[in-house]
Amino acid sequence: MAENTIVRFEDVSFEHGHHKQILDEVSFPIRRGGKITLMGQNGAGKSTLFGLITGALKPEDGTIHIERGLSIALSRQVIPRDELKLTVREFFQKVFPKKMYDIDPRIDDVLEVVHLKGHEKVHDRMMSTFSGGQQARLLLASALIQKPDLLLLDEPTNNLDKAGIVHLTKFLVEYEKTVIVISHDADFLNAFTHGVLYLDVHTHKVEQYVGNYSDVVLEISARVEKEAMKNAQMEKIIIAKKEKANYFAMKGGQLRLVAKRMRAAAAEAEEAKVEVRKEDKTIKSFHIPCQPNLSGELLHITSFKTIRNYKAVIKKKVVSLRKNQHLLLKGPNGIGKSTLLGSLANGEAEGATITKGVKVGYYRQDFSNLDFNSTVYEELAGVMAKEIEGDMRHVAAGFLITGDLIQTKVGHLSEGQKGLVAFARLVLMKPGLLILDEPTNHINFRHLPVIAKALNEYDGAMILVSHVPEFVAKIRIDDTLDLEK
Repeated sequence: MAENTIVRFEDVSFEHGHHKQILDEVSFPIRRGGKITLMGQNGAGKSTLFGLITGALKPEDGTIHIERGLSIALSRQVIPRDELKLTVREFFQKVFPKKMYDIDPRIDDVLEVVHLKGHEKVHDRMMSTFSGGQQARLLLASALIQKPDLLLLDEPTNNLDKAGIVHLTKFLVEYEKTVIVISHDADFLNAFTHGVLYLDVHTHKVEQYVGNYSDVVLEISARVEKEAMKNAQMEKIIIAKKEKANYFAMKGGQLRLVAKRMRAAAAEAEEAKVEVRKEDKTIKSFHIPCQPNLSGELLHITSFKTIRNYKAVIKKKVVSLRKNQHLLLKGPNGIGKSTLLGSLANGEAEGATITKGVKVGYYRQDFSNLDFNSTVYEELAGVMAKEIEGDMRHVAAGFLITGDLIQTKVGHLSEGQKGLVAFARLVLMKPGLLILDEPTNHINFRHLPVIAKALNEYDGAMILVSHVPEFVAKIRIDDTLDLEK
């Protein structure tokens, strides 16, 4: 192994459920000190690659060489249920192999990095008492606090506001060890990465590029254009040779030998054509139909609960939503946005009334309202008023849910694919009230303009929570409720 190589994949192949090929004889090195972006379409297998590096998954064939003694830390997506009862101190202590006597100041430092301000009693707080957004920051912090030789970050900017992204970027720029990041945030990636691993969902190969995220996107686009031009030239040659071969074959005699040579030349030109990279697909434009025959007020709020200094506070505020009205819910992490949305969706929010008969479509940021043991087919068919398989498959295909994917269990999907299933579900459900909690998390950046357009055009009542101002700016917002104010 080269002196500066800390991980090396050697002819590694891996399949995931239903014999779905993820990697096909893949070979590449990861060098010490590299700051690398891992690119690929939703479902290509980026998180699977992380699992292979950490040893959580084993390859079907090939070998993964890890430098002896290399410490690896992965930012997990979800806090395991058995760790929710731990205190913050216990949660962070658990990531170290031995007791850390300076754990409290280390926690304070790393919470500053993820822009989750410390509180004098934060070390003794139970993990379950934090909001979903705060838990996501704590998970990220639990990887950063280890300062490993190889740091693996899976969508680390999810649930971070702009100030949080600035803090994290500064940490990564100054980090002297190796980092591999999965993210769709171009500006964030360009700030610190100088190499790209591209996982091709079609060929199941990993390609290496030098440069930042934007450099590589341009390089791939230029290569696609060059390959397409070469193929167009070859196609002209093939057509010309075949036409001549047919002409000479008709003449008979010695000219049949000429025709044979022409066909051979056409075959050579066919072989010379290059396989043009298939661009990452973007979901098709879609429309979320509103529940028919709705009129008047759909949602009435007179009061709601927020969290201040870890205590519930009741606030009085009259909010009324009618058809074709869009409400933006704002406030910092931990103030109770997701809790309020969840209670509204479940019909359990005190001080709020949803008009009887109004169908609620709920996009939950952790997808826990999806049944992970059901297949995608079952999950989509289950929300249709009348199950029509053709209609369901047509909608699913627009969200890139095709082939074997529709019979895959929801729990086996990538986070990005779960998000697409959640949107397909909303289209088939035809809700009157749409509740969306961070709908951009895990979604490929190519899909976001399509999603924003669909939400902007939705003509039912809608409540939206999003920390991505560029996304919100593309959606019509009629009113804003700031829980902090």
